[in-house]
Amino acid sequence: MKVKSYVYILIACYTATCLRLFINNNFIVSIIGSLLFGFVIAKRLSYSKEKIILSGFFSSFTSFSGFIYFLYKILNQGDWIKFIIFFNLILILNLFTMYFGFWISRKMS
Repeated sequence: MKVKSYVYILIACYTATCLRLFINNNFIVSIIGSLLFGFVIAKRLSYSKEKIILSGFFSSFTSFSGFIYFLYKILNQGDWIKFIIFFNLILILNLFTMYFGFWISRKMS
């Protein structure tokens, strides 16, 4: 990849981080990110554009650490049932949401 692509990745990361500050809910960010992620992967972009959007924007916007921190807080409360329910709910819902974004993108093309 060219240096120009790395600059674009940095700009995408910065934009996603700023946007993340306005949406202070890990669950909502996760759903929005999954929907848009599915939408983008269906477009079959070039390698550099895909890296900029997926690795730059989405990795900063839907950070895995936010998901883990949310589950960690539940686990720290000692509520194993709630932990298992939220863990499975978040994973399954995000997979369906990503597929829905993929499906929407394909129908629009």
